[in-house]
Amino acid sequence: MFHSTTGLIHLSAAFIAMISGAFVLLNKKGGIFHKRVGYTYVISMYTLNITAFFIYYLFGKFGPFHALSVMSLICLSGGIIPAIFKKHVKNWLDWHYYFMNWSVVGLYAAFWAETLTRTLPVRQFWPLVFAAATVTAMIGSYLIRRNAKRLITERSLSNTDQNK
Repeated sequence: MFHSTTGLIHLSAAFIAMISGAFVLLNKKGGIFHKRVGYTYVISMYTLNITAFFIYYLFGKFGPFHALSVMSLICLSGGIIPAIFKKHVKNWLDWHYYFMNWSVVGLYAAFWAETLTRTLPVRQFWPLVFAAATVTAMIGSYLIRRNAKRLITERSLSNTDQNK
């Protein structure tokens, strides 16, 4: 399953990120629980992505999955930095919401691609990776858009209440 200590750390960080990411998505936003579990997600994702740069088992050099790790780091940073500096970032919640959600979608797309290529007897590596990523991204895109409408409505209502 893993070929080194780095691989074990990578795998462990992936499991922690998947669990904490799911908890953040499925529970109430804001508040101390969201922040604590969210920081667990962020730390595990940074660990996951950084260790990815030390894994060259598949291609023997920098490959497409390393490029996806760069994209993941961009999403992760694009989500956490506005939340940390929210007093200085206009529409910080929008940035946080979209980037963090796409970070989670990318994580699950990688999970499904990894799972399918390791468990199915089909010898079509790239079509399985593409199919897993595409289906996950389509479902993620739908859920992100659907829940964004609710988030925007809740924020508008709370802003209206504060202005009274």
